[in-house]
Amino acid sequence: MPSFAVHAADAVLEPDPLDPNAIRGGAPRTSNLVLSESDDGRIVRGLWECTEGVFSDEEADELFVVLTGRATIRFQDGRVLELGPGDVGVLERGARTTWTVHETLRKAYQITVHP
Repeated sequence: MPSFAVHAADAVLEPDPLDPNAIRGGAPRTSNLVLSESDDGRIVRGLWECTEGVFSDEEADELFVVLTGRATIRFQDGRVLELGPGDVGVLERGARTTWTVHETLRKAYQITVHP
């Protein structure tokens, strides 16, 4: 794939609904745009957005940068991450989390898919 750039704030994302069983509060809506994927499918890069609400998740091996919005991620083991614009985070594959999105959050991400 050739090199490219997108203006993340203007990128149009496609709806990518949460599992209804994962929603814990409010009515969070998620959307996604895959920007690139490695030939073997192991590296996925993109943009993801979530509106206000609370949901549970099992994390992928992910590096991300928060572009806009605010959220709190609570891990099953008690750790808490407070996220806002400019924050860079790493999520451990298999970690169980609860996300509380306080303001619509948009992030750029890279996920490593493990066989």
